[in-house]
Amino acid sequence: MAGGIEIREIEAFLALAEELHFGRTGERLYISQSRVSQLLRALEHRVGARLVERTSRRVRLTPLGERFRTQLTPAYAALHSALDETRAAAGEVAGVLRLGFQGTANDQLMEAVAAFEARHPGSAAEIGEVPLNDPFGPLRRGEVDAAVVMLPAEEPDVAVGPVFSRQAQTLAVSVRHRFAGRDVIDAEELAACELITVAGPAPGYWRRANAPELTPSGRGIPCGPAVRTLQEGLSMAAADRGAMLLCRPTAEYHARRSLVFVPVTGLPESALALTWLRSGAAPSARVAAFARALRDATAADPASVGG
Repeated sequence: MAGGIEIREIEAFLALAEELHFGRTGERLYISQSRVSQLLRALEHRVGARLVERTSRRVRLTPLGERFRTQLTPAYAALHSALDETRAAAGEVAGVLRLGFQGTANDQLMEAVAAFEARHPGSAAEIGEVPLNDPFGPLRRGEVDAAVVMLPAEEPDVAVGPVFSRQAQTLAVSVRHRFAGRDVIDAEELAACELITVAGPAPGYWRRANAPELTPSGRGIPCGPAVRTLQEGLSMAAADRGAMLLCRPTAEYHARRSLVFVPVTGLPESALALTWLRSGAAPSARVAAFARALRDATAADPASVGG
């Protein structure tokens, strides 16, 4: 209903305005002639005036009916166009979204997946892990439609969508490490700690952002083993071969007796972002629908959202 008027009444009036015959209008709308009359009377009652003059010999619009028809026709056409476009978009969203994630599939991401599938019953998200050392490769190889990766993402062929899960950094160290008993460490103290790094093919700027080579004041940070996966890095840290920077939720998710996670102050927060391969001015309808679900899922936690 729009403004107290039933859409069926509008359809009957516009069809009658073209046919000028109650019987043909009923056949066109697959309803009885008496039902056409009933709908017209209801519309005229809402309007408060006659829209159609009907005698035993002819049917024609009143001047007010002509005016109403002229004003109504474009709006009715626009409504149908909007419905058609929305149905088309829904059809484009239907299907499987191949979604990659880097690190840990956190609660916000899983809430977004649930919301996406609930909003689009014909859709489903298949979730797979993106290698730590290759954040953008699965997109380029066509293995996923979109990927949640750790920032920064400065690739010219990769679009960045919702940014979320801004978290403080923690340092994963062995229970035998000299920092294991600390409540917190300052980023400057990383100059006395071998930091586990990420091997290629991750871009150099991305690797340096997630395993910095310098402290904030410019002191060098010793380079530890280069790993390809998160599990490799955690294993190296547990074996006391170096320390690894992680966001707090990832650290909590991977808690184990052989590791201690120590908060680090003085470093930028880590953040995740939804990314996809640029193929035009806008993402696909399916990716765009998931991006909306992700924005909604993260909106309840404003401190963790950006972009």
